[in-house]
Amino acid sequence: MSTHESRGTTVLGILHRGAAAIAADGQITMGDAIVKQTARKLRVLGGGSVLAGFAGGAADALQLFERFETALDAHRGNLTRAAVEVAKLWRQDRILRRLEAQLIVLDRHHAYAISGAGDLFEPDDGILGVGSGSGYAIAAARALVRHSDLPADRIAEEALRTAAEICIYTGGTILVERLESPAE
Repeated sequence: MSTHESRGTTVLGILHRGAAAIAADGQITMGDAIVKQTARKLRVLGGGSVLAGFAGGAADALQLFERFETALDAHRGNLTRAAVEVAKLWRQDRILRRLEAQLIVLDRHHAYAISGAGDLFEPDDGILGVGSGSGYAIAAARALVRHSDLPADRIAEEALRTAAEICIYTGGTILVERLESPAE
């Protein structure tokens, strides 16, 4: 890998007990060097009702955040319709197809991953991840859901910490955002 290519991150989204949470590490690497520990890869959108996070190239992800937020506004906050719209645009638009990023978007009811190929999927268990450490984070989150009483935001944080212990492209500086359940 060239030293000019950036690689890796981990973003994890989770729906659990009526709450939604998303966590991401802050590490940015170029080649085999860590160049930043505190990048912000998460956004709260839709007037505070939607969480979003990205893995991949920052400039590409910012372009996709903008497209997603426009679609979310156009569909009056309907997460599903906005996610489908962005996935369709990503697949059909020649420029967007070249973007190297993945998005996770979620509200308290739905969670979606949107890939650079224009794929869109919703996990069966409400847990999804993107980026180089996502497999480790998903496995840790599933275990924590099954065997702990932790709330969604703590599960997301602890799962990212586990991924950071295994994946060299997942840093230890972790940001977490949460949407509360109505009763909280």
